[in-house]
Amino acid sequence: PALFFVMLVCLPFAWFWLTPSNLKDFGQSLVAVSTFSSNILFWLKSGYFDTATELKPLLHTWSLAVEEQYYIIFPVFLMLTWRLGLKWILILLSLIFVFSLAQAHWGAYIKPSATFYLLPTRGWELLVGVFIAFYLKQKSYLHSHIINQLLSLLGFGMIVYSISAFDESTPFPSLYALVPTIGAGLLILSAVPNTIAHKLLSFSPIVGIGLISYSAYLWHQPLLAFARHRFIGELSDLVLAAICIASLVMAYISWRWI
Repeated sequence: PALFFVMLVCLPFAWFWLTPSNLKDFGQSLVAVSTFSSNILFWLKSGYFDTATELKPLLHTWSLAVEEQYYIIFPVFLMLTWRLGLKWILILLSLIFVFSLAQAHWGAYIKPSATFYLLPTRGWELLVGVFIAFYLKQKSYLHSHIINQLLSLLGFGMIVYSISAFDESTPFPSLYALVPTIGAGLLILSAVPNTIAHKLLSFSPIVGIGLISYSAYLWHQPLLAFARHRFIGELSDLVLAAICIASLVMAYISWRWI
């Protein structure tokens, strides 16, 4: 619902501010988002960090398409393999993980656009969560407070490092992507109550941002893209700050009432 609301709000701005060519692209992206295929559309159109992509209001929905494709394919995989037993399921998933990661690392240098957008080279990232889910289904969280403390801080540090060190020149999703992905996995596994990471992430303003984070994700790209169309050229720091605030305000509205 929040996604469709964002798409609806984008319509009048697209109509008044986009050129005919850009409006056509926007219309195609509306269809692609609705059919869980926007990652394929944007792969066919251009690379993620090309200048033109900064002007696409729904560019960020590529990751939603990858998610939805996973939600469709993975249950079918489980239905077909469940009779083999958990051991064989994990073996098959491990083989898929290795193949996907190897393909992602190779493709990040050879076919960067396809590798960035498409499910086969993103699947290993999703499988990290799958392995954690299977582990927690069979066993409980780790009992050692010291190990939980160290692993959760390591995971937190890996995510912070990725945010600060990675940029558009970082080949992605290559082996570099292991850093934030494993970091997130370590937090899920080890940021249990009484750890420093748990206390940090339980801080009420952080929880509040977490609650509206999906909606903020939905709003940020349309606001940035339409601002670039409206003002033409690089956005000033003042405009960027206003967009950040507007993203959070609209995110709260989406989360609270939609």
